[in-house]
Amino acid sequence: MTDTRAGTARSRRPAVKPGSRAYTVYEYAMLAAGALLMALSFNLFLAPHRLASGGVAGISILLRHTFGWEPAYVQWALNVPLFLLGWKLFGGSASWKTAAGTLLLPLFVYWTRDVGTPTDDPLLSSVFGGVLTGAGLGIVFRSRGTTGGLSILAKILHKYAGLSYGLSTALLDGLVIAAAGLVFAPELALYALLSLFVTSKTIDIVQLGWSASKVAFIISRETEALERAILHELDRGVTRIPAYGGYTGAERPVLMVVIGTSEVARLKEKVRHIDPSSFVWISDTHEVLGEGFRRNMD
Repeated sequence: MTDTRAGTARSRRPAVKPGSRAYTVYEYAMLAAGALLMALSFNLFLAPHRLASGGVAGISILLRHTFGWEPAYVQWALNVPLFLLGWKLFGGSASWKTAAGTLLLPLFVYWTRDVGTPTDDPLLSSVFGGVLTGAGLGIVFRSRGTTGGLSILAKILHKYAGLSYGLSTALLDGLVIAAAGLVFAPELALYALLSLFVTSKTIDIVQLGWSASKVAFIISRETEALERAILHELDRGVTRIPAYGGYTGAERPVLMVVIGTSEVARLKEKVRHIDPSSFVWISDTHEVLGEGFRRNMD
């Protein structure tokens, strides 16, 4: 038995339908907003403190402080050929959004080059630079686009050298950070690593949310009583999953329910009251979509 009713929220259709022209404009606007955040991070925090935390942006920081070259020009000079190479090797996977990101990010870096840094502390710059970069990248990814860069080289290594995409990306970023440690100072390379870590965590938050929801699985002899309590007292949907005991072979249905963090204590109290011998496990979940939770798929 499956009951998909969850909460009291009413269905709402998205204001902009995916696939429509308005939705495409919305995605490109998100791409531009994400690229702007990344450019601000570059000029506010990363470039002034020589935090070359990987990628083409990190290479442009190295070349700026070594030869005095304008970072935006360096990024265009590297990103455009890499994009064309990716287009030739991978065809449609190098999309128009990637082309837009490849051009927009250096443009915003150039436009915001004179904003100045709000702090002289490299630690603060590595943290807040990572947050802004991660937020920008997360928004770009949510628009189903990219900003090009060394990700193209990572795909080439993945395809022709047999390395995983994640390892290829880590190797390329690691080379840039190691070069920063040699050219600038080992301490700045460590700050760059910290910034890269913060960036990755911020991307996860933007993409997946803060994990404000939990998913609970319950094995109990009082399945029907627990279902009624969850449906009518917690006002949450519950799904009964057919299952069998591995040792006895007896039928032991599993109840699955998605709840908010604030409802965990109430659920445990209900289970404890109805069947103290129940087996319960609760874990974090991300991007809960549907009735009673967030309806928008974006």
